[in-house]
Amino acid sequence: MGQTLSEPVTAKETACCQSLDMRVGSSCMQGWRINMEDAHTHILSLPDDPGTAFFGVYDGHGGAKIAQYAGKHLHKFILKTQAYKDGHIEDAIRQGFLEVDQAMLQEDSLKDELAGTTAIVIIIKDNRLFCGNVGDSRAIASLNGAVDVLSLDHKPSNPIERKRIEAAGGWVEFNRVNGNLALSRALGDFVFKKNDKKRPEEQIVTAFPDVEVRDLNEDWEFVVLACDGIWDVMTNEEVVEFVRVRLGAGMAPEDVCEDLMTRCLAPDCHMGGLGCDNMTVVLVCLLHGRSFEQLCARCASPPEQH
Repeated sequence: MGQTLSEPVTAKETACCQSLDMRVGSSCMQGWRINMEDAHTHILSLPDDPGTAFFGVYDGHGGAKIAQYAGKHLHKFILKTQAYKDGHIEDAIRQGFLEVDQAMLQEDSLKDELAGTTAIVIIIKDNRLFCGNVGDSRAIASLNGAVDVLSLDHKPSNPIERKRIEAAGGWVEFNRVNGNLALSRALGDFVFKKNDKKRPEEQIVTAFPDVEVRDLNEDWEFVVLACDGIWDVMTNEEVVEFVRVRLGAGMAPEDVCEDLMTRCLAPDCHMGGLGCDNMTVVLVCLLHGRSFEQLCARCASPPEQH
């Protein structure tokens, strides 16, 4: 829990974009925190791979620089891998995460940064969805109103994470890495990546992502990517219902994002930190060649009718 302001900054930076296949809204808000350390990306058609979409949310900690660099560059690193060119998107995501981390370590302005960032990214290509994740930002989807969880939160208390942390010479205390960091995978946080006997994916904190793959079909209504400022306050099911109700009322995706952050914002900052974090939400509405209004009509009806 970082330092907080006496009053929250509730101004929201909001954007929207649309293609034939999707309509996307995003919004971010500083909230009670002294600085805004989140970054996010939405690209409906990648310059180097037209027709492929990329979305990302980066929740920085200890400063904004690593999150901002990742937001600008991670997708470029993924796309320029040989694995991506060969159509091996999962491998490309894994490689891209490790390579952007290495690039930041070589960058004079970043190599001594104590900061780090989560990264939750989604690539939608040829009717398939690929989700890569480090940290505790999260992506979920609504399939006919039912939740599909697209990422696993990387917490130090997770047995697999704890095993790697301890094997690399670290420890877990108060559910934090070395009593300090509340997540066990991240970009940056180079102070936890100094074991020269271990590979990058074996470090105390690693930039090696988990990757999930899904085939898209007509059941898919929307995808939500958000930082833990949302998930600390609401469950996956609550978020899907919250979004679905508002889309069903015809609300634009970017306005839904704003509403969701307002709902999660703490009325004061004496709630153990819940609702006091920076917040970022990206909402990707999947149109399947139909109009946005048709998706809204679908979300207005009960899930079991589809």
